[in-house]
Amino acid sequence: MIRRVHAGLAALAVFPWILGAAHAQQAPTQHKEITQPETAYQAGSSPLAGVDMYQDINPKAPAMSKAEFDRARQIYFERCAGCHGVLRKGATGKPLTPDLTIDKGSEYLKVFIKYGSPAGMPNWGTSGELSDADVDLMARYVQQTPPQPPEFGMKEMKATWKVIVPPGQRPTKKMNNYNLENLFSTTLRDTGEVALIDGDTKKIINIVKTGYAVHISRTSKSGRYLFVIGRDGKINMIDLWMEKPDNVAEIRIGLEARSVETSKYKGFEDKYAIAGSYWPPQFVIMKGDTLEPLKIVGTRGMTVGTQEYHPEPRVAAIVGSHFKPEFVVNVKETGKVLLVNYKDIDNLTITEIPTAQFLHDGGYDSTHRYVLMAANQSNKIAVVDTKEGKRVAIVDVDKIPHPGRGANFVHPVCGPVWATGHLGSEKISLIGTDPQKHPKYAWKVCETIDGQGGGNLFIKTHPKSRNLYVDTPLHPDPKIAGSVAVYDTKNLKAGYKVLPIAEWSGVGEGAKRVVQPEYNRAGDEVWFSVWSAKNQESALVVVDDKTLKLKTVIRDPKLVTPTGKFNVYNTQHDIY
Repeated sequence: MIRRVHAGLAALAVFPWILGAAHAQQAPTQHKEITQPETAYQAGSSPLAGVDMYQDINPKAPAMSKAEFDRARQIYFERCAGCHGVLRKGATGKPLTPDLTIDKGSEYLKVFIKYGSPAGMPNWGTSGELSDADVDLMARYVQQTPPQPPEFGMKEMKATWKVIVPPGQRPTKKMNNYNLENLFSTTLRDTGEVALIDGDTKKIINIVKTGYAVHISRTSKSGRYLFVIGRDGKINMIDLWMEKPDNVAEIRIGLEARSVETSKYKGFEDKYAIAGSYWPPQFVIMKGDTLEPLKIVGTRGMTVGTQEYHPEPRVAAIVGSHFKPEFVVNVKETGKVLLVNYKDIDNLTITEIPTAQFLHDGGYDSTHRYVLMAANQSNKIAVVDTKEGKRVAIVDVDKIPHPGRGANFVHPVCGPVWATGHLGSEKISLIGTDPQKHPKYAWKVCETIDGQGGGNLFIKTHPKSRNLYVDTPLHPDPKIAGSVAVYDTKNLKAGYKVLPIAEWSGVGEGAKRVVQPEYNRAGDEVWFSVWSAKNQESALVVVDDKTLKLKTVIRDPKLVTPTGKFNVYNTQHDIY
């Protein structure tokens, strides 16, 4: 079961990926209604902390100098925006707008900020995170008119757009001897780079400069181009045909972002790329060979259910449809899945599918027809039929599902299933995905199994494997955070085996969180990141999928804070 924590900062010092490198040692304590993994996940700093914003003086609010306002704004975006939203309208946390806070008054707000609340508000003052002066500063700040970060439109995007190697000057054939299908793009989070690693030789091919804290890597339909996006909204396009694969184009599409994808449908291979941003709330369609921005679409609008206006619905996961020339776009706060048809982007057609609020990540079932998206704070999985263009079901699961892309395998009773772990509990939910041959179990949780504990971020299997791997990098117990649970999909009742990945890595001191299982092209080995702080050694551990024995450890001084790893072939073909 997940551990409930009431006080102490030490355990959260191991979560710089979530909290931001500059504040890895500065995280809040917990209350009984919120778990440590949840707080670590939600309390992340935002790239907007360093963006200058206009101070709109509210005469009803307590006075603040410009210097005080800027200091408080920085604290807010480093610690609070992940829960309460950029404009303080509320996201997973409550709204903190002047119409609510001014009536509370500074003294009440100071107590609330200093001591926290049982509902999950961290005790910023008594934990030592904020001084009494900072608590007073924040109590006055949340009574001010929320500052709005600048917009980021076509003019701003084009000012950052750079074609480093024009298409006409690129290779006309592959100029290297690498097995590109078994190449791994590995995020080096805190250095703003990705390491391209040869999956056959386990050698680093190149370290490529990118945006900060690359969130995801995506492969073009042809397999030639690799697209990565940083949390700061910077996209890098890497040509894998070059003698040494490297950047050929780049652009910044917003001030904070998470997702990038390319067109997959027949006749549109490699033609378009799409990226979504957290701020401004929008997505942009670009040329697939140069990243030239072509079409920007805002996502501000009404929420599902209550149909209230939301000013900052962030764009989360995006996947490319295999059945139509469409992108599947998650709009987080409004709870809408958008099917964006790119057949004619001058006359763009968008199908809006209402699901559940706080859509985050997800992926396809084994047929690539149905996409399953986690509405994490709603504790639901939304199922959309990309062939028919409609919602199929909304499935209740456990607390804060966080599947990554999820995992597909054949259950002994339920037939084909898609699995998700949970950030907020030890449960793993298996959802039936075969409405034709197994209608009794389709779009329902057919079985729930127990894992090591909460704090799961990624779950993974492979069509050629009978193993299911579940990480727990955000669990407060270092032993659990440094290991993975492995299940036999043919014998789930046997429970899980624990692989001590961090111990196998042989690295020295450090948090050694083990994150994101990723298979190689053949499906016979699994790679794990052993991720420590920027000033400590990290490593990649490769395990033999058949024997569950250590195969090799990749250690190199250039592997600084490795997190996500993306095999080119598996990413290209949505194999998970």
